[in-house]
Amino acid sequence: MINRALIRLKVVQLVYAYYHNEGKATEVALKELDYSLNKSYDLYLTLLAFLIEIRDIAQRKSELRARNSAHASVGGCDAMLAANLFLNQLACNKTILAWQKNQKFTWASEDAFVKRIYTKWMDDEVFAAYADRTNHDYEDDRELVRKLYKNHVVNNEDFTPILEDLSLYWNDDKDIIDSFVLKTIKRFDPENGEEQPLLPAYNTEEDHEFACRLFTTTIERCDELRTMMAEYSKNWDISRMAFMDIIIIQIALAEVIAFPTIPLNVTFNEYIDIAKVYSTPNSYKYVNGMLNNITRHLQETGEIHK
Repeated sequence: MINRALIRLKVVQLVYAYYHNEGKATEVALKELDYSLNKSYDLYLTLLAFLIEIRDIAQRKSELRARNSAHASVGGCDAMLAANLFLNQLACNKTILAWQKNQKFTWASEDAFVKRIYTKWMDDEVFAAYADRTNHDYEDDRELVRKLYKNHVVNNEDFTPILEDLSLYWNDDKDIIDSFVLKTIKRFDPENGEEQPLLPAYNTEEDHEFACRLFTTTIERCDELRTMMAEYSKNWDISRMAFMDIIIIQIALAEVIAFPTIPLNVTFNEYIDIAKVYSTPNSYKYVNGMLNNITRHLQETGEIHK
């Protein structure tokens, strides 16, 4: 699940913090990087647990209205969501249930917030179209949840204060993790029942090694990389650049040098995108320009072969 886009972002954040905390040992910073990446997996499980709480609210509302015959006619939508085949399979997932046993936080403690999102789900045209049909199969139920998650959880800034209170390591993670949740929803198979596998913490062991090596190369070869930046940064005065830009270029160069199999365009695009979001409006131009100048020199001198 923890892909290289997320790893690069975490390395940028942790390298930036490393230079703002003088005296921190590289080994300590590396452990913090590993912890931060593991917390991203916790966020993934937390957002899946949010869907289970949505289902639980539907079930409670449906049961309450079933006990009150005067409102039985308006209880259909709650009952439909409570009976959602995908949500019921998710609620029984062994991995999530085992993880929840060790968590202090539950979405039930944010009942008012979850109910607001629940109401938006009920009012969505997607749900209205679903409710108009009398027969629903597993695929219908799964697709309903995927669309409603995309409409009301993805890019929803109302989640930010709650998630920030839970973990400082979740800052800026949600956009990427949301894409993993959507991917997980699409992968659920009713045949797997409660044993349905979730995305693994890392796609491959190489990704974990990539994170550690990228971080240590960036720190250990700092002087060499910054000298390179100063010597081959035509039209850019490194002393006047934003510190975040320097960090982004330093990490990108570490990746160029330490990972010969990663194409230059992949590295360039990843760090240009990070610069667009996390630095000044024109930073991506500096990052692109400096990386082009420096890598061209490295190719000419035979220091890299890409």
